[in-house]
Amino acid sequence: MAQQYSSVLLEKAVNEFAKLPGIGRKTAMRLVLHLLRQDTSMVEAFSNALVTLKHEIKYCKKCHNISDTDLCGICANPLREASVVCVVENIQDVMAIENTQQFKGLYHVLGGVISPVDGIGPSDLQIDTLVKRVEEGGIKEIIFALSPTMEGDTTNFFISRKLSGFDVKLSVIARGISIGDELEYTDEVTLGRSIVNRMPFTGIN
Repeated sequence: MAQQYSSVLLEKAVNEFAKLPGIGRKTAMRLVLHLLRQDTSMVEAFSNALVTLKHEIKYCKKCHNISDTDLCGICANPLREASVVCVVENIQDVMAIENTQQFKGLYHVLGGVISPVDGIGPSDLQIDTLVKRVEEGGIKEIIFALSPTMEGDTTNFFISRKLSGFDVKLSVIARGISIGDELEYTDEVTLGRSIVNRMPFTGIN
């Protein structure tokens, strides 16, 4: 039986929150009612932050990480090791690896992994820009830090083929992470060790 709402405005707000990933209708209702109990200024600040984020957020022109400027703080930091680039699936993975404090190089965010079932091919990802970065020189090592899934392994292999003609070392994070796990949900100690103990990429890992 569909839930009955005493207010069309309430129903619309609940419907919008319920569109968010991991948010069911009961949780959506709790969030909406929580906001209703807050001061108007707090709710306005909340909504303004989201609108401003959507309109003003940028993506780093070098690594495709989220940024407030054209070049993200990591790429712009002269203390980072620019010759080592860690290839990740998404922005959450950058945050997860940064939280380990074990990696001092740069990143390249692909924006996903190759997944024919989901209609995602190489051209849908930031693979060509990675190849271009290597072509420009200065990169000595590429670390594959994609989730250890079939799609992640397929993407690693495809990129390795694209980079086969370059003098660049290819590594993959150690498999302390369970097969099928996503990087962003891996504990910091395990993820940190997997970066430090990375292995040469052979195409069969």
